[in-house]
Amino acid sequence: MSVTDDIKARIDIVSYVQRYVPSLKKSGRNYKACCPFHNEKTPSFIVNPERGTWRCFGACAEGGDIFSFAQKVNGWDFKEALRELAQQAGVQLRVQTPQQKDEDARLERLRGMLTTAADYYHRRLQQPDAQPIRDYIVAERGLQDEAVSGFQLGYAPPGWDFMLKALRGLGYSDEETIAGGLAAQSDSGRVFDRFRNRLMIPIHDPRGRVVGFGGRALDPADPIKYINSPQTPLFDKSRLLFGLHSARRAIRDSGRAIIVEGYFDVIQAHQAGQHNVVAQMGTSMTEAQLRLLAPRLAKRIVLALDTDEAGINATRRSLEVARGLLERDYAGRLSVDMRILQVPAGKDPDDFLRESPSEWEALLESAQSVAEFVIELEAARLRPDSSLLDKQALAQSILPILLASENDLLRQENIQTLARRLRIRESELLAWAEAIAPASSPDPLVPPDLPPDYLGLDYAAPPPDAAPPEPDKRARHSSLRAAEGHCLSLLLRNPHLLAQVNRKLRELAGDDPSLQSGPLRELGADDFSSSRYRALMTHLQESLQQDDLEHLDFLAQEIAPELHDDLAALLREDHVALSQSLRGNFHVDLSDILKNRRPAQQPNRDLLNELISRALQLRQERLTNERVDVQYMQEEAQTEAGMDRQLDDRLAIQVKLSALAKARIDMAVG
Repeated sequence: MSVTDDIKARIDIVSYVQRYVPSLKKSGRNYKACCPFHNEKTPSFIVNPERGTWRCFGACAEGGDIFSFAQKVNGWDFKEALRELAQQAGVQLRVQTPQQKDEDARLERLRGMLTTAADYYHRRLQQPDAQPIRDYIVAERGLQDEAVSGFQLGYAPPGWDFMLKALRGLGYSDEETIAGGLAAQSDSGRVFDRFRNRLMIPIHDPRGRVVGFGGRALDPADPIKYINSPQTPLFDKSRLLFGLHSARRAIRDSGRAIIVEGYFDVIQAHQAGQHNVVAQMGTSMTEAQLRLLAPRLAKRIVLALDTDEAGINATRRSLEVARGLLERDYAGRLSVDMRILQVPAGKDPDDFLRESPSEWEALLESAQSVAEFVIELEAARLRPDSSLLDKQALAQSILPILLASENDLLRQENIQTLARRLRIRESELLAWAEAIAPASSPDPLVPPDLPPDYLGLDYAAPPPDAAPPEPDKRARHSSLRAAEGHCLSLLLRNPHLLAQVNRKLRELAGDDPSLQSGPLRELGADDFSSSRYRALMTHLQESLQQDDLEHLDFLAQEIAPELHDDLAALLREDHVALSQSLRGNFHVDLSDILKNRRPAQQPNRDLLNELISRALQLRQERLTNERVDVQYMQEEAQTEAGMDRQLDDRLAIQVKLSALAKARIDMAVG
């Protein structure tokens, strides 16, 4: 039995979900409640204890097992969910080497030191001689006591050894204080406090642990207004978003993240009740920061950076980063709607929220699309007498951003907007765009035309008194797990083919948006029943959104150690090893597999057909399970008094869409 299976066996999914959804009640063979992830009046969220799964049949249209629920409700990634659930279940994760244990202990000690330092700075702010600092916080920053304590603002007094003395008294060495970024060492060997006479702002990682500090100068003559902790084993500003630990739930619930420039923009926003605001760490957003938000937490990201020249330049750089990431989003997972918010009258968000907090929501709704912002910003540089060559140069500089979408209608609209703004023919722009855009390879698989019968297909549920067939569940489960493993193995060895699989699903969906966003949406972790395969699929998609590492090197670095055997088995091309891994008795050294891997060959049509066939097989199984769950809900709804007609209609539509999708898949596979 694998670690994930052991955890599932020890933790009852119903009891776990009820911790977060107290209203979950038994309804027939399932449990039902209003979905915790969106507002609804009629329950559409069900938990199936027999399969150990949950699903929302309302606005979310999401589901999975106990791991995916823990990830979604807490905003965790798989490693965090695995660690937390294993601890609750009393399951021992992979035994660490002595070196790993020593390193983990060292990092944990540094975290404890930083947490202690944050407490020391915060308590120092309460001392009588810090009254001028408290006055500054109230008068100049407009912050109340609740915000000060919530973000644990503190004070580093003047002097060279306030924190050094405090930490030495607790048994921390100077080497540890330097390693944690709280102290520095001069060329002569003298150790001294890094932060002096500054308002201290603790910086947390996404799990809420203090990993560093930002220090705001209190002396107007100080030439450096802000200093941050240096790069440390715990602090990497390119991979952090200030305030995310407090904003995570609000971002997930609203599906929208607001990125601002400064610490006090975030604190002021949270004080005003706008809890989905975070700040980028640095002069522009990074890919790692964007991936902290999309797609797991947010579907819309609003850049609300300062409107001065530095802020505009930061926005430009952030958009360029986002464009590069979106262009490499081969799996189509991000699908993020990015907007640009320009605070009026040259104010920053901190000023605006203090003066007009009630107008913040309306201001957010007025945020421009990236295309509108870029066209307006760049076209403003043109002179009235600009030549065609000037316009061409400008168009070619911004077309990559305008074309960074797979939505043909949106791309066309962006080109039309730019053509009108530059007063040139649309055909000219299209020619320039074609010269910039990489040639797309044609899909060798064209879906067959569907007969008219399928377009009005109704799903006929079996009669209530019909005895369902009793297949060999164990054999069926083993067969499904093998199919999942084979499909994931092909994707791991040929990751670029995921785009072809997703293209196939889009073609099967045709122009029907309900199919595109519903039963024929792109292949993802939800298509796998195994928690381990779901996690590997998620990491595979993440690996395709970065270009710092080869995708397999990225996987080896990012996945939980408990998944190494699964990854190694899936990378082995012989089916014997794969089948052994599925039974949980396969152990290899992942580094050997990666070291000896052969370069991926150009796939032939048979391989592509095989992969698409396997992927469609998984989707068929998923649709079958979903239709069974919907059927149960329909049967239960019909026996309940005061049945909600809208829910019943919605379920009927889902059944029809599912049956239509399955029919199209059957035609394609057949």
